Amino acid sequence: MDLVVSTSSGSVRGASAGNVCVFKGIPYAAPLDGPRRFQAPAAPEPWDGVRETTAFSASVPQATLLPGASPWWTPDDDTDCLSVNVWSPDLGGGLPVMVWIHGGVYMGGTSDSPAFDGTRLAKAGVVVVTLNYRVGYEGFGWVADAPANRGILDQLAALRWVQDNIAGFGGDPGNVTIFGESSGASSVATLVAGSSDSGLFHRGIAQSVGSVFCPAEEARKISDLIVGPLGVAATAEELGAVPSEAIHAAQQAVMVEQNQNRAAWTNSTPFAVVPDGELLDDLPWVALRGGAGRDVELISGYNTDEARMFTVDFPAELSDPAVLAHGLRLAPSVLDEYRAAYRGITDVDLHSLVLSDQLFRMPSLWCAEGHALAGGRSYLYEFAWPSPARGGAFGACHGLDVPFTFGVDRSDVTAQVFPDETPEDFEVLSAELRESWVSFATTGDPGWPAYAPDDRRARVWNVPSSVVEDPIKASREIWQHRFSG
Repeated sequence: MDLVVSTSSGSVRGASAGNVCVFKGIPYAAPLDGPRRFQAPAAPEPWDGVRETTAFSASVPQATLLPGASPWWTPDDDTDCLSVNVWSPDLGGGLPVMVWIHGGVYMGGTSDSPAFDGTRLAKAGVVVVTLNYRVGYEGFGWVADAPANRGILDQLAALRWVQDNIAGFGGDPGNVTIFGESSGASSVATLVAGSSDSGLFHRGIAQSVGSVFCPAEEARKISDLIVGPLGVAATAEELGAVPSEAIHAAQQAVMVEQNQNRAAWTNSTPFAVVPDGELLDDLPWVALRGGAGRDVELISGYNTDEARMFTVDFPAELSDPAVLAHGLRLAPSVLDEYRAAYRGITDVDLHSLVLSDQLFRMPSLWCAEGHALAGGRSYLYEFAWPSPARGGAFGACHGLDVPFTFGVDRSDVTAQVFPDETPEDFEVLSAELRESWVSFATTGDPGWPAYAPDDRRARVWNVPSSVVEDPIKASREIWQHRFSG
């Protein structure tokens, strides 16, 4: 069968794989050439004939985040990289649509990863879309003559592409769910809190909302530290003449400065969403509590041991909870509250717990609670299944939920957290979680009770899974002042 679909820019040809039609690398915006790297996304360039879309596009410009890892981007890569990929079980189906936004602390990431293969979700009766969006300085750095949060503007451009084109791929543009993990979850929270009235999506699933938000003045200060040594003005024209790799190199010094002087910065990474009064008025959980996104149904959740992904190899001297508390601007008495609530906890585990709460667990909880307090239909979960790798050292760490979400047991994401063989209960929990996500995308019901401030019921994903009340009550109460303040 010749899988050709007409889009607003031209026709595309995909391929069939496992009874799913797959289209890869479809442009939703113009190439990132010159000053366009730092401007709002422009419309894609139309083409004549039929464009072959059987391979992923290049990834967006970015640094390699992990030493020794294979790079997702190299300087000679194609600039036509703002693209979407589509998995559809039925091109004429009128099916619910799920749009995935990858993570990567707004510094890296790509849709070109086996971890985000949409085949198994699509087989359950949804059209799956994944996308590239700008990260790093191109996506989130301060530019004098360009809008803030350009990476989020890319996501909105991709969602507009979905509205205009997804019917041709078997999707229902009137039933779109956005979902993402880590900074992808922060993007979901940002979109729900700031763009829910756009009509571009109808539900959201935020898996580990990250603390990646900073005020405009901090973004400007980071810009000065990165752009100053390059000897150019922070305008789209001048930055567009600087090779991406030079900007990536300059940002390394900022990361060192932030980690050495944590208390002086909102974030420990250079790039974050800026509540600029246009895309977003305030922190997402604050905006949600004020009624933003009330009509969007929302799932928000966290993993039990989020920070262990980052702290598992920390030497004991770098795991001092008192130093961390100072860097997070927490009163010393907060550690006494933690020790009273979590009896017998070691300093190493306390360090990881406080960091987990600050980075992901509290933002995810606050999004669910703020949404519910404003009258929105909100669901909370905790992913508690522990990785068996390294004798259980990772626990239910950051990112561990992603392979379960897509049903992909072998990828770059699972390399550290799965041992040589796939855990025997992987398929059980993955099938359960995928069924829940597809049910939510289809009907708005994930299969457990909505979150309500009077009982705070949440799904705990494990084997077996359960529904519990107020699963991290102690941490919630310790951090309540930040949510209420």
